[in-house]
Amino acid sequence: MASSKEYLDFILGQLSELDDISYRAMMGEFIIYYRGKIVGGVYDDRLLVKPTKSAISYMPTASYELPYDGAKEMLLVEEVDSREFLTGLFNAMYDELPAPKPKKKK
Repeated sequence: MASSKEYLDFILGQLSELDDISYRAMMGEFIIYYRGKIVGGVYDDRLLVKPTKSAISYMPTASYELPYDGAKEMLLVEEVDSREFLTGLFNAMYDELPAPKPKKKK
């Protein structure tokens, strides 16, 4: 099941206090970037984030979910109605996220 653009727009609205939030559509789902780093994405109208140490401590009771078959487990963010919570979560995670891979030259 693909994610709806409406749910993506809702999540982006909740993250609007952060600078440099972007997304990329990928196979019916959406990858979410924060200052150029992949934080997680919207999969089946669920916000999932990478299970960094800071995300796990920020959401100690979060469940692990698969974004799609064959993928690594990610953390389900249930408190999507709180802008303050989401902003804090993304800021807490940022330093632990891997730097973007350099683009290959053709």
